[in-house]
Amino acid sequence: MTELRSRTITQGVQRSPNRAMLRAVGFGDRDFDKPIVGIANAYSTITPCNLGLDGLTRRAEAALKAAGAMPQTFGTITVSDGISMGTEGMKYSLVSREVIADSIETACSAQCMDGLLAMGGCDKNMPGAMIAMARMNIPALFVYGGTIKPGHYAGRDLTVVSVFEAVGEFSAKKIDAAELLEVERHACPGAGACGGMFTANTMSSAFEAMGMSLPYSSTMAAEDDEKGSSAVRSAQVLVDAIRRDLRPRQILTRQAFENAIAVVLAIGGSTNAVLHLLAIAHAAGVPLTLDDFEAMRSRVPVLCDLKPSGRFVTTELHRAGGIPQVMKMLLAHGVLHGDALTATGQTLAEVLRDVPAEPRKDQAVIHPWDRPVYAQGHLTILRGNLATEGAVAKISGVKKVRMSGPARVFDSEEACLDAVLAGGIKAGDVIVIRYEGPKGGPGMREMLSPTSALVGAGLGDSVGLITDGRFSGGTYGLVVGHVAPEAAVGGTLALVEEGDAITIDAERRLLQLDVADGEIVRRRARWRPPAPRYTTGVLAKYAKLVSSASLGAVTDLGL
Repeated sequence: MTELRSRTITQGVQRSPNRAMLRAVGFGDRDFDKPIVGIANAYSTITPCNLGLDGLTRRAEAALKAAGAMPQTFGTITVSDGISMGTEGMKYSLVSREVIADSIETACSAQCMDGLLAMGGCDKNMPGAMIAMARMNIPALFVYGGTIKPGHYAGRDLTVVSVFEAVGEFSAKKIDAAELLEVERHACPGAGACGGMFTANTMSSAFEAMGMSLPYSSTMAAEDDEKGSSAVRSAQVLVDAIRRDLRPRQILTRQAFENAIAVVLAIGGSTNAVLHLLAIAHAAGVPLTLDDFEAMRSRVPVLCDLKPSGRFVTTELHRAGGIPQVMKMLLAHGVLHGDALTATGQTLAEVLRDVPAEPRKDQAVIHPWDRPVYAQGHLTILRGNLATEGAVAKISGVKKVRMSGPARVFDSEEACLDAVLAGGIKAGDVIVIRYEGPKGGPGMREMLSPTSALVGAGLGDSVGLITDGRFSGGTYGLVVGHVAPEAAVGGTLALVEEGDAITIDAERRLLQLDVADGEIVRRRARWRPPAPRYTTGVLAKYAKLVSSASLGAVTDLGL
């Protein structure tokens, strides 16, 4: 094993003051030769996603000590997308990914830690932790806090998205206030990340596919005993990785990213996976572009019938065989790289050796390869004069993948939501929500409130929506996000006028403003960038540093 990083603060006479500080937190004479392992604990009561992390941290801490390491626990932040959705606070969501990555890197590097066990359970502390792992390249493993169990009301399973859609149903007078309240009361029964194949469960699945978390861990329920046992096993695997000097960049290879993309497509995962995988690849030094997602789409069918557009929640996927079952099917049909290395030291093929090549017949969550939910992946990359750098469309559950209609233009999410709830959007309209991109928002808010309101109002199949913002993993319909260049930097989205014809064509992968080129040139000459919405604080700093969504919205590009 290579020399431990912690020796720089624990060895030698000149390090006596450093050791004195460590003695105060529990180190004894024999502990200074042991690897120091950081536990990045994202526990908080801000959101149910992270509510169970403290218990997992304590179990992992004990397991690390038993395995011969010295754990050092520190906190990192989280914000709740679900709670801040539709508010100004949502602008801090994607920003928090960078804050989390920076804080973990800072703590581990400042204290010369030899390894990292990251505990996360929400949309941004997960990719934030992985970005930090890729940057530091010290032995590391991710422990997912687990998914929430479904709520139940009137004979149906509920998730947090059910509440957003119920708001739209109430506004459309399809349900009364009493039923809306009952849906709200029952949707989120306890600890865990949002229960469909939304962003948190998508990213946990991607991490398992990449070999950075343990098999089956990505779909476990937060409140089940096996989640604690998985945290203990993760600690043991990490200590072994430290002894063998197995580092993240040996695992986070081009093959690993291709495996993650394939799994995201097979499970019907969130559009946010595109943004986060691009950012993680940047941190790992692995070339990855939007075109790599499109290239994989034609090779991978959607195999899992999961919410938001499908029938089942993630706990049901777990009972049906979880991500290992999905990966084994992809491997058997030549899609996955079986020789990719995992944090266990095994190859992916070795991890999946005993998993059957086809799903069990007594479940309906995972479809057989020859009877997929959709024949091709559900995430497609669109380009055209509205998105010369690219945009991401999620077409699962969509009855028609082509639409041309008049633009309904809004310069903020709130303005659009007000119009939807007031009945001001009609079938055939193409909604444009702009100045919500990484720089323009700033922070690239998720548009779950207006998209869910559209679904609740019965317009999900008849109205298109395009934005330079993002979508929640709970969004579905003919929606196109991550439009780049964004409006705030002069992208064509800024030049759209009310009533302009816009074409969304997922088959031709086209996003087009149907206006003469000369008119676009004239409008561009008149356009002036809006004044920054924030001039001090973290949002102002973020707006100055952040890259295009097509590059992962990272903040250290070209520094």
